[in-house]
Amino acid sequence: MKTLVLANQKGGVGKSAVAVQLAYYLHLQAGYRVLVIDFDHQRNTTKTLKTGGIITVSDVMASDVLNEQKVIPTPGEEDVSANDFLLLSADNESLMKMERQADKHNLFATNLHGFLAAHNDQFDVCIIDTNPNPDIRQLASLVVADYVLSPIQLNQEAIDGIGDLLNHPTIGIRKIKEAINPKLELIGILPNLVEPTPFQKENFRDLSEHFGKLLINMDKGYALIKKTTAIPEAQAAGIPMWDIKKTSARTAWRQIQPVFKIITQRMEIS
Repeated sequence: MKTLVLANQKGGVGKSAVAVQLAYYLHLQAGYRVLVIDFDHQRNTTKTLKTGGIITVSDVMASDVLNEQKVIPTPGEEDVSANDFLLLSADNESLMKMERQADKHNLFATNLHGFLAAHNDQFDVCIIDTNPNPDIRQLASLVVADYVLSPIQLNQEAIDGIGDLLNHPTIGIRKIKEAINPKLELIGILPNLVEPTPFQKENFRDLSEHFGKLLINMDKGYALIKKTTAIPEAQAAGIPMWDIKKTSARTAWRQIQPVFKIITQRMEIS
């Protein structure tokens, strides 16, 4: 099982929408067994996936796998496919208390590592959606992950925040890779909610100039996700965006599908 963490130290960048639609793509189109863990107390990923009713919702909560050595009950033979697409829901109060429990921080990471190891053969990929605050939930996720993907918006604040994402003294990707988790790889920075305005075009040029090596190369330019009404519509309905019966949604999906395909290839899922 490969573990992908979606991380950004700023909220409102559409991270949860990327997590949900990527999970749908990996399971429904690529055919992988997918586990989704929502560590964000805002619960956007949880609410969207529950609304759609496509995913199985586990009785095990996201905070449970940090607090204790937890194992998902094995389904019976008649339900053997029931856990092929599984959600561990965010429970906001328990998750928000974790940063204040400093004496348990190492235990949280150890428990998460043990949980993923116990289910290594049950799933092909685990997607972890994290909160935008650089706290123990995000740190524990990065410590155990194989890959990290960072959606951002094309504003100066988000671009300036890339330095923290990479070099934060405790939760920066480079620090974690060097000191704790050498297998951790940054798939890339993914510009999201991109609009064809002069302001965003200029910021994209700046991003390409200063952080081009961190962007995701495609056949024609860099990977990005354009702003479209199809994504919030799909999120509100809890469905894959390709199921929206509108020409604009089909057009948007034709642009996004190759982005998800290359992200999948980068993860080298066996």
